[in-house]
Amino acid sequence: MKLPRVYPIVETSEWVRRLLPAGVRLIQLRIKEHTTEELRAEIGAAKALCARAGAQLVVNDHWQLAMEEGCDFVHLGQGDLEAADVPAMRRAGMRIGISTHDEAELERALGLAPDYVALGPIYPTVLKVMAFGPQGLTRIGQWKRRIGERALVAIGGITLGRLPGVLIAGADCAAVVTDIVRSPHPEARVAAWLVTADSISSGEPRGTGA
Repeated sequence: MKLPRVYPIVETSEWVRRLLPAGVRLIQLRIKEHTTEELRAEIGAAKALCARAGAQLVVNDHWQLAMEEGCDFVHLGQGDLEAADVPAMRRAGMRIGISTHDEAELERALGLAPDYVALGPIYPTVLKVMAFGPQGLTRIGQWKRRIGERALVAIGGITLGRLPGVLIAGADCAAVVTDIVRSPHPEARVAAWLVTADSISSGEPRGTGA
C-alpha cells in the first residue's frame, strides 16, 4: 500500500484535532497507561476526527479496542505480536503495521504479511529507552530492498532537517513524534513537514531548517 510521506504519532485525540487541519492524512494514536474506557473514548474521538477530515487513523497496540470501535488500521510492536490475533484482524479487514529493529524481527514481521514495516530508531531518540542502537540511513536502504513494494516507515529521532535524507535513503514514510509535539508551534511545524515531504517526492528538496 502507498502511505503519505509524513506520519505524526500522538498520544491524545486532542493532538489529532490540532494537527489534521494542516493537511495530515495519516496519524497514529499511541496511548499508554489509561483505563479501558478512557482508551475507548480516545480511540472513538480520534476515529471520528479522522473520518471527517478524510485522514487515516492508525491505533497503536490496542487492536481489540480498535476492532470494536470499527477502526481499520493498527500498529503492533514486537511485544504486541505475542497476544495479537492477526487472523481475526485480517478477517475484520484491518490493515497492520509492525515495528522491526533487527533481521530476526524483520523475518517475523514479513511472515505476517504486514501492510507496512517500521524500522527504528533511525537516530538517537529521547522518546523512550531503546534496546537497539540507531539504525542509520544505510539500514533504511537495506530494509527497503528486503521488503520490496511493501511500505517502509522510518521512525526515531527524525527531525525536519533530517527528513530529506530519510526519504532519499529509501523510506516511503517518516514517522515523527517529538519534533512536532514539542515544537512551540506544532501546527506550523507539521505544515513544514508536509511541504518538505512534497518537495522530496517531486525531486526538488528545499532547505527548511533543522
